[in-house]
Amino acid sequence: MAPGPSGLTPVYTHRAKSAEKVVALTFDADMTADQGPRAASGEHFDNPELIATLRRLKVDATVFMTGRWAEEYPDQAKSIGNDPRFEIANHSYSHYAFATPCYGLPTVAGPDQAADVQRAFDSFRDAGAVNVVPYFRFPGGCYDDAALRALAPVGVTAVQWDVVSGDAFAKDADAVAEQVLDGVKPGSLVVMHCTRSAAPVTERAIRRIVPELRARGYRFVKVSELMSH
Repeated sequence: MAPGPSGLTPVYTHRAKSAEKVVALTFDADMTADQGPRAASGEHFDNPELIATLRRLKVDATVFMTGRWAEEYPDQAKSIGNDPRFEIANHSYSHYAFATPCYGLPTVAGPDQAADVQRAFDSFRDAGAVNVVPYFRFPGGCYDDAALRALAPVGVTAVQWDVVSGDAFAKDADAVAEQVLDGVKPGSLVVMHCTRSAAPVTERAIRRIVPELRARGYRFVKVSELMSH
């Protein structure tokens, strides 16, 4: 998308007034820059079963990945980033906040924000991912005009959402599925997660969400297709 007023990074949330029943499922692959020891001790910030289910169900999707996640799971990042069903978008390198307050996240200083985003893109390239798109999702969804101004030189579009799945730290897959099914409209963009530790029921929720939305006539698209109209 073109830069917004005053050169601010543009922000996209969904396809407004869509005449077509399309929906974009997006999955945040979260991992902060300091969580390496937790991963080494067995905490799962990945979710290969979720990716396998999306493939089995033939669902196109966009994964908003942190650079730290790509470094921890380079083989998975490469596999996702070379599968034509998926595209990788940027969720920062560090998963630190770009505006405060933001759910207790540490903060990236304004002068360092563009470099943090670029470092994530470098991590995707180093992992061998090919299907990388110039979209960025703010950690925690937190941003202000200062952050939009800081990222303008990177040339990304900030992508938010209009449907919150509620899968983060959820324990009831049906509740997550119902929240998505109740919220989706033609052109919706859904935010979900791709970490077993922080979103353990997402894969089970997807197994209900996908067939029910298809029964309603919906088609699943990547953010790039949703945004193309």
